[in-house]
Amino acid sequence: MATRYTNSQLLTTSTDDTSLKEVIENRGLKTVQHYNTANLRYPTTEEINSFVIVKHTWKSSDKFWKLSSTYYGDPKYWWVIAWFNQKPIEALVNVGDVLSIPQPIGDVLGTLG
Repeated sequence: MATRYTNSQLLTTSTDDTSLKEVIENRGLKTVQHYNTANLRYPTTEEINSFVIVKHTWKSSDKFWKLSSTYYGDPKYWWVIAWFNQKPIEALVNVGDVLSIPQPIGDVLGTLG
């Protein structure tokens, strides 16, 4: 089953990295670990047609993680909703926008990896 990050994407940056040296030192750290942005393949039309797509109209109180909790039973899949709707951040979603929530989550994740 695909996940957003894999161990191969975890990068450890040391204080030898000049671009981060000042930030690392100011925070009293020796290293910083961060994740690269995952490059996810968008599903084909055939794959999308195999999903159950639930429509959700965005309200002012909505958050991706809340929708993930509601539709998937787990907030950690918020990124699936953002990715599927090509809205990487909530600021790009307006009240009244209709989002597509692909289901079941196992099938959706299976198309990624």
